[in-house]
Amino acid sequence: QVRLVESGGGAVQAGGSLRLSCVASGTIVSQSTMAWYLRAPGKERELVAAIGRGGDTNYTDSVKGRFTISRDHARNTVSLQMNSLKPEDTGVYYCNTQRWGRNFWGQGTQVTVSS
Repeated sequence: QVRLVESGGGAVQAGGSLRLSCVASGTIVSQSTMAWYLRAPGKERELVAAIGRGGDTNYTDSVKGRFTISRDHARNTVSLQMNSLKPEDTGVYYCNTQRWGRNFWGQGTQVTVSS
């Protein structure tokens, strides 16, 4: 079974930074595509950033240049460094991966950015 546990959310003012972490078990982050999704208030969950098995990354346009996704093989962790935060970055961030044709999600971590 795959288990993903997020941490690092919180409340910050616009322009601030946060670093989210996702500890994985039951899968190896360096051998999987790992992603972060955001469920903003009143909206569907949307992809924010992803890192592939080969280390390739992709970001939604709204976070390019501000967010960085990375992984730590030794800790089996994927992180999302979020800089220059904006109020529209507010919501619940979820860690995601896929195995055996199934999606696996963490419980989410709340990020609130005030103006």
